[in-house]
Amino acid sequence: MQDERSPFQKLADLLSGLEPETAADQQPIDLTLGEPRHAFPDFVPDIIAQHAEKFRRYPPMRGSDEFRHSVEDWLNMRYALGDLPLAEKNILPLNGTREGLFHAVIGARDWARQQFGKNTSNAAVLLPNPFYHTYIGAARAIDAEPVFLNGSAESGFLPDLEDLATQTELLDRTIAFYYASPSNPQGSVADIATWKKLIALARKHDFLVFADECYSELYRDTPPPGILQACEGNLSHVVTFHSLSKRSNLAGLRCGFAAGDGAFLTHWTKYRNLVAPQVSMPLLAAGAAAFRDEAHVIENRRLYNEKFDAANRILGKKLPHETPPAGFFLWLDVSAFGDDVSVTKKLWQEVGLRVLPGSYLARTNKSGVNPGDGFLRIAMVADLAETQEALTRLRHCLIG
Repeated sequence: MQDERSPFQKLADLLSGLEPETAADQQPIDLTLGEPRHAFPDFVPDIIAQHAEKFRRYPPMRGSDEFRHSVEDWLNMRYALGDLPLAEKNILPLNGTREGLFHAVIGARDWARQQFGKNTSNAAVLLPNPFYHTYIGAARAIDAEPVFLNGSAESGFLPDLEDLATQTELLDRTIAFYYASPSNPQGSVADIATWKKLIALARKHDFLVFADECYSELYRDTPPPGILQACEGNLSHVVTFHSLSKRSNLAGLRCGFAAGDGAFLTHWTKYRNLVAPQVSMPLLAAGAAAFRDEAHVIENRRLYNEKFDAANRILGKKLPHETPPAGFFLWLDVSAFGDDVSVTKKLWQEVGLRVLPGSYLARTNKSGVNPGDGFLRIAMVADLAETQEALTRLRHCLIG
């Protein structure tokens, strides 16, 4: 059985008892956690205060009309959906997308039984590999088989849908496919043709696509296409998940949404009314305002892109790397310097730089391949000066 600990627990155990051998004035730098450190919109505290009296009431599961309509407007604007009327049946607020992504698979299992007549005793849940670890937690919670679909350089670091399409037995017992674009950690982006292939597979084999698009606004040049664009107005079998954590640096607000298949969301809401956390009304008001403002998102994107430009200057050609089209992780190939775990220890001990081994973010598949082997995930979340210092230390440690 493979190690089911979180990547952060594995890293803590790996570095336990090891102290950096750095100069006294050289503080350790931690670039492991994908937690935004840029400023959040300055209007958020005032809006929460203006609605503070609503903290005394239990919020409804469907949230506020204001929030759902702000999301409807944002989706229509961002993805050119043609003014689809989404707010009433196709949008559901979430207490952060993490809980939504977890609870969604329970809804998918029940939906597969009720709507598609599937026998879910041997249900499969498809995951990208590497993956966000909530996906596997969800699959384990319903005793489904998690099936890891490797992302490699050859497949653009996204699951190979052409190969998957030939696996009829697997697809017929699949109830959900977690598909991340931009991907975490590689920052790869699915194009419209890829989204359409995925939707077609879902409708042919009756499973739900859970499109994790939480990094959609952190792109370098071109806005990533979204799965709702590829639906062309027909949202069946599709649910997309978005959050204010990355877009607006509001990870602590715990405010996101699911949007898509109205019939599924209506069914899922009945389950959520039993067990899932609501979002408080003052936080929904702040979330609505954040979705109506793009100025802070543009500035946020500029700050990340400034740091990726710095990475290109500092790492240069001696440390080959690709600037990801989106996201805020640098997925760095260090296989020329050893395995990713030993390089992680070296960077911590010699220059006080804490990063995540890529192999901790993936699983070895049935072919014996772990697509994270030889890579490091570096979260570009610190300010420009600290990021430049971290990358300079990394370069000096590995190549002198």
